[in-house]
Amino acid sequence: MTQLPFETQVRAVLDELRPMLRADGGDVELVAADAARGRVEVRLTGACTHCSASMQTMSLGVEARLKHSLPAVREVVRVC
Repeated sequence: MTQLPFETQVRAVLDELRPMLRADGGDVELVAADAARGRVEVRLTGACTHCSASMQTMSLGVEARLKHSLPAVREVVRVC
């Protein structure tokens, strides 16, 4: 069985999070996924852009889920 490319795996995890984010009027966009460094860059959009809880969404939601689901992920960075 062939392992999916890193970016495809990251997108699949983000797709799992989308319903939660969209329920509050937000979303997440993958900006970059660097498999060699284990680095993922994402952008929160919609209502998540300026929400006071966006830091928790990033650390407890997006980052935690990516690191749990994909052990190769070492760093999740929010970009504007």
